[in-house]
Amino acid sequence: MIAILQNYAEDRWTAPTEGLADIASAIDGRVVARLSSRGLDFAAMVRHAREVGSPALRRLTFHQRADLLKALALYLSERKEPLYALAADTGATRRDNLIDIDGGLGTIFAYASRGRRELPSERFLLEDGVERLSKGGSFIGVHVLTPLTGVAVHINAFNFPCWGLLEKLAPAILAGVPVITKPASATAYVAEALVKLIVESGILPAGALQFVAGSAGDLLDHLTGQDLVAFTGSLETSETLRNHPAISRNAVRFVAERDSLNAAVLGPDAIPSTPEFDLFVKEVMREMTAKAGQKCTAIRRILVPRALERDVIAALAQKLSGLAIGDPRHEGTRMGPLVSIAQRDDVRARIAELAAEAEVVVGDPKADGLGGAFMSPVLLRCTDPARARKVHSVEAFGPVATVIAYDSLDQAVELVRRGEGSLVASVFTHDDAVAEALVFGLAPFHGRILVVDRDCAGESTGHGSPLPGLVHGGPGRAGGGEELGGIRGVHHYLQRTAVQGSPARLSALTRTWLQGAPAPVPATHPFRRNYEELAVGETVETAARTITIEDIEHFAAFTGDAFYAHMDEEAAKANPFFPGRVAHGYLILSFAAGLFVDPAPGPLLANYGLDNLRFLKPVSPGDSIRVRLTVKRKTAARMPEYGEVRWDVEVFNQADETVARYDLLTMSARPAAA
Repeated sequence: MIAILQNYAEDRWTAPTEGLADIASAIDGRVVARLSSRGLDFAAMVRHAREVGSPALRRLTFHQRADLLKALALYLSERKEPLYALAADTGATRRDNLIDIDGGLGTIFAYASRGRRELPSERFLLEDGVERLSKGGSFIGVHVLTPLTGVAVHINAFNFPCWGLLEKLAPAILAGVPVITKPASATAYVAEALVKLIVESGILPAGALQFVAGSAGDLLDHLTGQDLVAFTGSLETSETLRNHPAISRNAVRFVAERDSLNAAVLGPDAIPSTPEFDLFVKEVMREMTAKAGQKCTAIRRILVPRALERDVIAALAQKLSGLAIGDPRHEGTRMGPLVSIAQRDDVRARIAELAAEAEVVVGDPKADGLGGAFMSPVLLRCTDPARARKVHSVEAFGPVATVIAYDSLDQAVELVRRGEGSLVASVFTHDDAVAEALVFGLAPFHGRILVVDRDCAGESTGHGSPLPGLVHGGPGRAGGGEELGGIRGVHHYLQRTAVQGSPARLSALTRTWLQGAPAPVPATHPFRRNYEELAVGETVETAARTITIEDIEHFAAFTGDAFYAHMDEEAAKANPFFPGRVAHGYLILSFAAGLFVDPAPGPLLANYGLDNLRFLKPVSPGDSIRVRLTVKRKTAARMPEYGEVRWDVEVFNQADETVARYDLLTMSARPAAA
């Protein structure tokens, strides 16, 4: 039976009956599925996302959304094997699909973890920093980020039907924005199976995810400034989408990650006898053949010193000649077919274009011995690098790369820059000067740069592996977008708004104590109050303690910190920052803790760090210090037994001048019923 792919719209699966298009197996050309989006009411889908999915997600905090993602990742991890079996017909080997399927699941796990760790248990995000807008401090400004109230339309490429869907879904759901996802048709049957698992889990709220198999129809016509489009695919399609009247008229946010001619550069120090040379050849080989070269991050341009050009070509020829090409379901296969006959024919056409500037040195683009969409890897050599243009603008999206010789590091940088912006470049060198010249020469034109040498190779994730904690995207031809990037990826779905008002008003709105806001003194010490009892803004003012020369000398002897500013009066006076001998900064912190800590056992469980510590004024012998301790913010922790409390700590001298300021982080117990 040939599968008829279903669409998931308005929380219902529907099977199309008209306009069905065939999807062929990359292995043998048999039809494996049919799809169509004809009959879908795209306006209703957008409306459903806005009116059902968006309110449901925005009612949740960042932490609650992170918990949804973790639960979803666990659910899918237990049911992923059918996806592997299904994905074989896309031409991908099990190793290829490990990147796609497990890589996608790993991205969800990563965003769930970062959401819990880096975002508050709130429905909004407060950026650090308060802008003082008046002389007296009664009028200030802050920046808050809140979820867009529209829908995120995700349009994905064929090469990663699982990872591509999940790496966009995770930050959108964490931000609180519902998704309509549309995969590329060639591998849509894998994406449909993934979405069916997500829907069956029942983890995401109604309206949070909808799925389109086939054409996007008039979907974009219904988007507004509260919506977002995230696209992965070709430059040509990206231009069409970006120039859509609704997108330009309504200033719809548009994030593109598109094809780019990524480069790997071999440093002149990496001669054949070095580990870096072998690592370079291995990585180029892997990037040419993984997913049959059908990766937006694949190495397309191989930059090598002219003196090493023959050595590199010979080493790559030896590795490529032993490559096992065949049915991706077989264990010994190292490279399967391209995703379709049409894709294989397109790659051949692109190689023909490149032939104007490059000669084939390994492989036969026309070889067709296995049927299906198979082709051998093809290595080209640029014949005149100084004049070449097509090798920097024409991408054969398959197992194809071109060796380009350079005569100097400056020329290597200039040649790579001709690509006009790429997702990633790799530099292989063990020379500091070479690494510096290449990295900072290439950085303005790339979203990511991987530097490989013998020291990091054993743990390196490789050239072609986007990681959820780092930016995935690039300037210029690469689209100008920044998918992933940790919490940066979540920010795409949030609106930054400047909010102005009094410290009291903004503290109440943001549930964060801001300087100048009321600071009531509780009847009992805050350290004696559990997490639920503590109120943001509660403040303790301590008694003062005088710091003596004996204190300073004892601290120096006890800790071993005998820095001259603390122990040598004349040397300290010669220092432009000090009037003479001064107290250690860490002595001030220690004495401050002694002033505000309540020593008896209680609900305060642990001090686990300081943030934003600054020493603002020296403390001399004879000065006294006192502390103001204020509950700045409360954040629910991973475990229900305790919560995080962030305290504003300000240390004053006898003249009421601030000598130190920092955030103290503690864990406070929660009552069992909370």
